[in-house]
This record gives sequence, C-alpha cells and structure tokens, in this order.
Amino acid sequence: MNINVANFVKIAWFGKHFGEEPVLVGKEGAGTIFFTGCNLRCVYCQNYQISQQNIGQKYSIQELVNIMLGLQNDGALNIDLVSPTIWADQIKQAIIKAKKQGLSIPIIWNSNAYEDKEMIKALDGLIDIYLPDFKYGDNDLAFKYSDIKDYVQKAKESIREMFHQVGNLKLSQKGIAEKGIIVRHLVLPGNIKNSLKVLEYVKGIDKNIYINLMSQYKPVYKAKDFPEINRNIRRGEFKRIFNYLLKLDIKNGWVQEIQNHTVFLPDFTKKNPFNK
Repeated sequence: MNINVANFVKIAWFGKHFGEEPVLVGKEGAGTIFFTGCNLRCVYCQNYQISQQNIGQKYSIQELVNIMLGLQNDGALNIDLVSPTIWADQIKQAIIKAKKQGLSIPIIWNSNAYEDKEMIKALDGLIDIYLPDFKYGDNDLAFKYSDIKDYVQKAKESIREMFHQVGNLKLSQKGIAEKGIIVRHLVLPGNIKNSLKVLEYVKGIDKNIYINLMSQYKPVYKAKDFPEINRNIRRGEFKRIFNYLLKLDIKNGWVQEIQNHTVFLPDFTKKNPFNK
C-alpha cells in the first residue's frame, strides 16, 4: 500500500457537506475534507477527478489543522476525512495538533477499507467514527476493477480493528453520531454474489453493526471498458441483495432507494463541486 511521507497533504475541497448518512450531517452538516489521491484505481470511481486525475492543492500540516478548527468554528458536526489513507501520517499529526488547539468534535475516517491493520491501530484514540466502504468480497473483482490483489483480507482485518476500537454506532440524544462504525457497500451491476459475500463478512463482525447498502453506482470514468458494469443498477438485482440483508437479520443502517438512477456527481473543477 502506498503511503505518502511528504510534509504536506493535498486537498481537493473542504467545507460543510450534506451528502453523508443522516446521523453524520444533521441540519448543520459534516465538516468534510476531500483529499487528493487514492491507493485504489477503481475504474468506476465517481470522484476520479481527485482520486486519479490529481486535482487539488497542497497544504501544510498546520494549514490542515487550521482547516479542521475552521470547520468546527463554522458549526460543522464533525471532521469528515474523505479518502485519507495515503495521507495517514500527516493527518495523524494534524489531529494531534488540532486537539491540543481545541478541536473537540468527532473525527470520521471515511475510507475504502483497503488499509493495513497496523495503520488503523496507530489511529486508536484519534478517530471517533470509522466509515469504511467495503467494496469487494471477491479478490478477482478487486483486481479487475481496482488493480488490487489482496483486497478482501486487508479490508476484513482493517474493519475488524476499526470495530474493536470504536464498537457499534452511538448516537446523541439528538440522533447525531458520536462514536462507532458504519460499513458502506456500493452495489456493482452484474455482481450480486460479490455483494452477498460482503454482507456475510460484515454480519460476521457483529450482528448489530450499522450498514449502508448503496445503489448510487453510475457508469463513469473507465466503466465503459467493462460491459458488465457499463450500466446502472437494476431494481431486481438490488432487491435480491436487500432481501439477503434481511435474511441475515441485519437490522441497523440504511438502504438507498433507486430513484430513476439519478445520481448527482460532484465536479471538482468548480469552486464548490456540489453546486448543481
């Protein structure tokens, strides 16, 4: 796994964001920081502009601290670190400094789950909420679509360590997440068995774990080169996966509805990527 050891981070955008799970955004919004770069090469990445086309600007570690504190001062409910993995060392330094300077809101580690267990261990006590996207239950698919050969084992180990650190989701009296883990899974068209395996793995961690089963896949970037995923999710295949979730008796979390396959994709060439 590639970890960047530079004395800076690269950020594509930061600000108050409302595109995460309801318990993370509330009415005030998450204080989201989108980092540039990624340790996966997903051919269908919806944020390919920043994960693979390198859009973003360099910030020093102290500037990252200032961004976190600024988001807190603006009323953000948390600090939402999106695609943080390759910048783990720098982010760890920034969190420690920011806490010394008054950062007190929860910190979210929003990643693709392809992370070394030891790296996650090094974050113990610094991260309040883990938000891994468990993409694959099949290493062949991980290699085909994301150029990674050992995804499944690493993801399972890292998510178990995340769960060990923070446990199941804990909410405030207002229904806002304060600590815990939410496991996401993006359903890929034509790959029902992959999703079923992911759900089985997650259920094996804890029966009360929170899951977000996502239907927001859209064939972008290089998906056109893979005919089986060069289409939207079909209602029938998504229903089969949802029914299996019910069969596993997984009760906590969210299931995205398929709404005419309309998915808004951010444009990171704009000042605010989320303005339609």
